[in-house]
Amino acid sequence: MLVASSVLAVVMGITVIFIRMKAAKKPTSANKIMLPPLFMSTGALMFVIPEFRVTSMELLEAVAVGMLFSILLIKTSNFEVRDEDIYLKRSKAFPIILISLLIVRIIGKVMLSSTIDVGQLSGMFFILAFAMIVPWRIAMYRQYRSLRATLNQERLD
Repeated sequence: MLVASSVLAVVMGITVIFIRMKAAKKPTSANKIMLPPLFMSTGALMFVIPEFRVTSMELLEAVAVGMLFSILLIKTSNFEVRDEDIYLKRSKAFPIILISLLIVRIIGKVMLSSTIDVGQLSGMFFILAFAMIVPWRIAMYRQYRSLRATLNQERLD
């Protein structure tokens, strides 16, 4: 179970890198920025099952680590204006940071799996990922909105 979930995490990470590279070729929108956390939120249904529930301390730890990791993603996500449209700027650091986060996740999972139940650990890693993605996407949305307002103001002038 531990190996399968780690392999799945690596596959998902590689997929995100390719999606990000492809996204840089098309203009972005508010929906493209804000919908992924909304879609991911459906995963919270896992907590209906008692095996996935976490303690208050585990919740706080996962949120704190997720928010710390989000800083790296926020720093590597920038936009640029091309042809009156807003594009996600390619970052050479993004794939390196994402791979590093995956490695940290796998090491953490291996180390913690001996002391925390696999279900609870899965719940913690979901919370960590969600706590990482939400601040990142909010920061991206704010940056996008600011750029959009600047573009709209320039069109009016």
